[in-house]
Amino acid sequence: MSGAKILKSGIDGFSLPALSFEAGPACIGGVVVIQEIFGLTAHIAEMCAAFVKAGYDVLAPGLFERVEASFHTEMSPEGMQKGLAAVRACSWDQVASDVQAAIDALPKPVYVTGFCYGGAISWLAAGRCTGVSAVSCFYGRLIAGMLDEEPKAPVMLHYGARDHSIPMESVECVRAAAPNSPLYLYDAGHGFCRDGSSDFDAAARDLAMARTIDWFARWR
Repeated sequence: MSGAKILKSGIDGFSLPALSFEAGPACIGGVVVIQEIFGLTAHIAEMCAAFVKAGYDVLAPGLFERVEASFHTEMSPEGMQKGLAAVRACSWDQVASDVQAAIDALPKPVYVTGFCYGGAISWLAAGRCTGVSAVSCFYGRLIAGMLDEEPKAPVMLHYGARDHSIPMESVECVRAAAPNSPLYLYDAGHGFCRDGSSDFDAAARDLAMARTIDWFARWR
C-alpha cells in the first residue's frame, strides 16, 4: 500500500510530507529513502517500492518542501540549477531533523539509504541521527566534503567507476576515511539506478540493491 504521510520536524515543527509505503503484516522493519536534488520523483517511488518488496515499510521525506511545496524539477540544466539552489537553502541541521522525523515514524529496526544528494544525506544521518541500524549511500558526491561527520551506524557505499561528477580521488578519500565500510565500484556512470537516465545500468542497479538489502539484513 502506498500513499502520503505528514511528519513533524523537530527543528521547527514544520509539517513535512513524505511518500509512504507499507509492506503489510509481514513487515520486518523500516527504510528511509532520501531523494536526489530533483525531489520526490517517480524514480524515488520506484526505489521505495523495491524495499517494500523486500519487506520494509518505507518513508521518503520531501526535504525541499520549505523551498517550494511539492518540489519537483527536471533533469535539465535549468532543473539542475533549481535543485542545487534548494540544496543550498537547506541546512544540514534541518535536513538531519527531517530525516530523524522519518526514522522515528517507522517500525524498528530502521535503515537509511539515498541517491546522489540523498547518498550524502544518508552519510549525514549515520552520524547525526539516532535509531539508525545501518546505512547505504549511493553515489553521494558531497560525502568527500563531509568526512568530519563520522558515522555512528554501519555504512555501505556505492559509486560508478565512470562517474564524471565524482573524481576517483574523492572516492578514495572516502574509502580511507571509512576503512571498515564496504565500498563498491560499478562499471557505470552517475545515477546508474535511475531508469531512463543516460547512465542507467540495470545490472549495476540490481547488484547494488541486492547488496544493500543483504547489508540491512545483516544489522537486523
